[in-house]
Amino acid sequence: MTALALIFTLACIGISETIYLIRKRITSEKPICILGEDCHIVLTSKYNRLFLIHNDVLGFITYIIISVISAFLAIGVEPIFFWSLILKILVFIASLVSILFTYLQWRVIKAWCFWCLLSALTIWLMGVIIVFSRTL
Repeated sequence: MTALALIFTLACIGISETIYLIRKRITSEKPICILGEDCHIVLTSKYNRLFLIHNDVLGFITYIIISVISAFLAIGVEPIFFWSLILKILVFIASLVSILFTYLQWRVIKAWCFWCLLSALTIWLMGVIIVFSRTL
């Protein structure tokens, strides 16, 4: 249960972060960059879309799905095995995508986005929780 609560909480953090980024993009405002000044460089790069959809929107959808699935698992919506498997697959894929985007920031764009790194950390923490959880 604790693992699911942590995953749900991390998903809520991700939802909040992506809503902030979506709002900033829609209003054409630069996001506040807590570390460095390069967030806007990363967020407006040619790599800001995956499958023609903005990365912040894909992240938002991913975090919503993760929060719903973790809630389903916490309250025992059947089939538990199915929801657990979908959660693991989704977090695994999101972790791989986060590795790709972190690599792009480091080696291709050569600029760092605090919000992007926060999102990657959030997903990776979910992955660590899943790997070490005995209930999932």
